Amino acid sequence: MALVTTKQILLDAQEGHYAVGAFNVENMEMVMAVIEAAEELKSPVILQTTPSTIKYAGLDYYLANVKVASEKASVPVAMHLDHGSSFGLAMQALRVGYTSIMIDGSHESYEDNISISKSVVDACMPSDIPVEAELGKVGGKEDDLDGGDGGAYTDPLEAKEFVERTGVSSLAVAIGTAHGLYKGEPKLDLDRLSEIREVVSVPLVLHGGSGIPDEVIKESIKRGICKVNYATELRIAYSNGVKDVLNSDPEVIDPKKYGKKGLESVKDFVKSRMEVCGCVGKAIEIVKC
Repeated sequence: MALVTTKQILLDAQEGHYAVGAFNVENMEMVMAVIEAAEELKSPVILQTTPSTIKYAGLDYYLANVKVASEKASVPVAMHLDHGSSFGLAMQALRVGYTSIMIDGSHESYEDNISISKSVVDACMPSDIPVEAELGKVGGKEDDLDGGDGGAYTDPLEAKEFVERTGVSSLAVAIGTAHGLYKGEPKLDLDRLSEIREVVSVPLVLHGGSGIPDEVIKESIKRGICKVNYATELRIAYSNGVKDVLNSDPEVIDPKKYGKKGLESVKDFVKSRMEVCGCVGKAIEIVKC
């Protein structure tokens, strides 16, 4: 089926009290793996690209790859710009046909974050393309942006005002997660998440999903998370799959042979995350809408 926006996907997740996995893809095998996993589990799915991935191959290249794969699929697939770093990049993604846009103004002042987020919302509104923004600072490093140790957690009352003034369709919150790998077990402020959910009506997004224990992910979903982002663990899964082939037979030179193993490793990981998010079998409900 044709690409869909994240709006209906996330609203259904919010109503059904589950979350949808959003997976950062960086090559053809990752795209195939994610959509094959979604097909097999009848799950809606969101594929994402970051500015550094886009710099590597271009917006139109990744979009074309995902469009071809989604048209062969029977489940809802959305193409999302993750951590859009500027108004200009957000508009480029909108023009080429991305069906969901994130503008990340979290490294700016509160008022500047509101300003740039609202400008992107206003620009996307005529096309009915949903916009995600981030309030607070998620720790770790995402692309070239270093969030450090985080620390600037999302304030519930600021979140309420932010959503009202910007009109964003979803909000990424900072509650203790971090991009990349965790050095110890992450400690999420789930009470803060509940407070945000009480005053914010739009779907909430959890960044830095890689490495968070399953039971914590499930509890965060109970408290309002509707979208969980995964990036680092996809890279690890793909790389480990490729290494397994090359380590067992260093003479292999056919990229299809080790690429297939990388694909299978990513697919297994994605399916495990879909199970945790609770979105297995939910594609049927969205397609009916």
